[in-house]
Amino acid sequence: MKNVLCAVAGAATLLISAPSIAQTTLTVATVNNGDMIRMQGLTSEFTAKNPDITVKWVTLEENVLRQRVTTDIATKGGQFDVLTIGTYEVPIWAKKNWLVPLDKLGADYDVNDLLPKIRDAVSVDGKLYAAPFYGESSMVMYRTDLFDKAGLKMPDSPTWDFVVDAAKKLTDKSAGVYGICLRGKAGWGENMAFLTAMANSFGARWFDEKWEPQFNSPEWKKTLTTYVDLMKQAGPPGASSNGFNENLALFNAGKCAMWIDATVAASFVTNPAQSTVAGRVGFALAPNTGLGKNANWLWAWSLAIPAGSKKVDAAEKFIAWATSKDYTKLVASKDGWSNVPPGTRTSLYQNPEYLKAAPFAKMTLASIDAADPSHPTVKPVPYVGVQYAAIPEFQGIGTAVGQQFSAALSGSSTVDAALAAAQSSTEREMKRAGYIK
Repeated sequence: MKNVLCAVAGAATLLISAPSIAQTTLTVATVNNGDMIRMQGLTSEFTAKNPDITVKWVTLEENVLRQRVTTDIATKGGQFDVLTIGTYEVPIWAKKNWLVPLDKLGADYDVNDLLPKIRDAVSVDGKLYAAPFYGESSMVMYRTDLFDKAGLKMPDSPTWDFVVDAAKKLTDKSAGVYGICLRGKAGWGENMAFLTAMANSFGARWFDEKWEPQFNSPEWKKTLTTYVDLMKQAGPPGASSNGFNENLALFNAGKCAMWIDATVAASFVTNPAQSTVAGRVGFALAPNTGLGKNANWLWAWSLAIPAGSKKVDAAEKFIAWATSKDYTKLVASKDGWSNVPPGTRTSLYQNPEYLKAAPFAKMTLASIDAADPSHPTVKPVPYVGVQYAAIPEFQGIGTAVGQQFSAALSGSSTVDAALAAAQSSTEREMKRAGYIK
């Protein structure tokens, strides 16, 4: 009997001293961008402090992520506990009660430190429905050595005329160098993010005040003609298949004299471990046509919790960790200040270590400030959003238009045919949704 008691006592001791087993598994859906991949690599720092939580990652290409996440939340599929979503989805989904408000991020989270434009973009009625992981606008990234060699000087705020002229002069196809790389891959968040922001600077708009589509306007004709002609003369081959990641690879390999895209790319193009042109890159505001609007967009990839989640507390803990000031310091300690997620916190742009390490910091902030989601283009519009219109139907409409414009770029369609098809498909969908008769 004594031996039995000893055995029981021994077993009890073992149970007490055994490490606690993870009880909650969080499935996180995210996009295959460099900053997100870095977050995955650092997740062990979170789980070490939260041994009762394990994190499972589902990493997807941008267009696929949007499709999977949208389908899951709309059908209440419950596949994911944490979603990576953009500024487009947050207000629409919050109003549908699809997202959990983030009101337990912790006393030291400092919500007031979030950049006002970014915070507004992920809030509804003053409540935060997603926490921004990184924020971005768009800007010109260019090769200072190629500009010097050609005797060209990039202005801080260039015009499209300057960019077009410079791109032609800097193209050297025999050396495999193209004057400019721009998105051509079809998708409302791929080529249409770029082209909508570009169109704003030309005075074009998606809809007039009565929700009538505007692809039959001279402003859209000028936008798309300029883009297609520029890419045919000075862009890389196969541009209609290139999105953010493809152009990043081309620029880092020294194939692009200029690239206009997300400000978040700046840390990658200036990182010698990733970029062959690091140390030879300058930055400027996205171009304008003198009408008062630059082709700057506004976006944040943010983390959110789907309504109906059974793991809200654990999910909010993870989100608080991944979007905190401490996470920024963690990245800085591992990979240097220039690689921390940009564009979300005021304090980062007041940090002398960051400003010293990141030559692109001030231009990133200026680019975010240049975007105005409430007044995105020259004429009045009934929608909010710079590179998209924040209505539920935009995903489908934007992608359909993106396919037409990608076809114009590849040469399988003309500019006129693409614009006519965009006009008719958008009119049809807006009638179906009840915006117009």
